[in-house]
Amino acid sequence: MPQTKKPNTAKSSSDPDIALIASLAEILNSAGLTEIEIERKDAKFRVSKSVTTVAAVAAPAVAPAPQPAAHAAPAADHGAAHKPAAAGGDHPGTVKSPMVGTVYRASSPGAAAFIEIGSTVKEGQTLLIIEAMKTMNQIHAPRGGKVTHIFV
Repeated sequence: MPQTKKPNTAKSSSDPDIALIASLAEILNSAGLTEIEIERKDAKFRVSKSVTTVAAVAAPAVAPAPQPAAHAAPAADHGAAHKPAAAGGDHPGTVKSPMVGTVYRASSPGAAAFIEIGSTVKEGQTLLIIEAMKTMNQIHAPRGGKVTHIFV
């Protein structure tokens, strides 16, 4: 999506701008990014995609974040199940984070969490937000299910 100061004209497939956009899209996919932007003196290019997850929802799990594990504390009934945190990633319903970043379980401080243990979620429902490279990425449930564990 080039934004230039020049008038809008049709570009041929051999245009260097098209090649640059294709390269940015390839970098975006290979690096697992959701957005990439480059600015030159005469143009600014931004390529982005929506995040989708491929695992089933039952035990949302994300990469470790620098936050304390106090977020998982409401699982008093399931305390014994939280001890083997590495084993949670093997469950067929686990939703794994597509990126590393800071996890937010609610939309703002003081707001209710998107999900809790025991919650029933629907396909497409927001499970949590991951902040990566100053971009907020909502992680959605790929299918409906019941939350049995939250590994953060």
